[in-house]
Amino acid sequence: MSAIRRISTVLFCVLTLVACQEDGALPAEGDSTIPDVMAGARTDCERAGGRWGLTSSKTSYVCYRAMPDANKTCRSADDCDGLCLARSRTCSPIEPFYGCHQVLSGSGLPQTMCIE
Repeated sequence: MSAIRRISTVLFCVLTLVACQEDGALPAEGDSTIPDVMAGARTDCERAGGRWGLTSSKTSYVCYRAMPDANKTCRSADDCDGLCLARSRTCSPIEPFYGCHQVLSGSGLPQTMCIE
């Protein structure tokens, strides 16, 4: 076996093993092992009327807030506290509003916005 082929094989094995390592699992909602900082953020979120939950990627937690102008008709981003959704021309119901969406800019022009 040539030296280059051996090195390639070893490198492939190392990269495969590294890719298989798991990150620490996130604590489940209501889990008493949630770090103090996260517990404080959750408390602050819920006191302000938000809903504590996992992000769309399920890698961290976020405070979902209902928008006061949810579903109100809009013509530009300036009409909403959150996003002005281009398809329905209404203000987004929550913040953050994960995913890719057609939204209206401040000048009323449609654009794609992706929030991950």
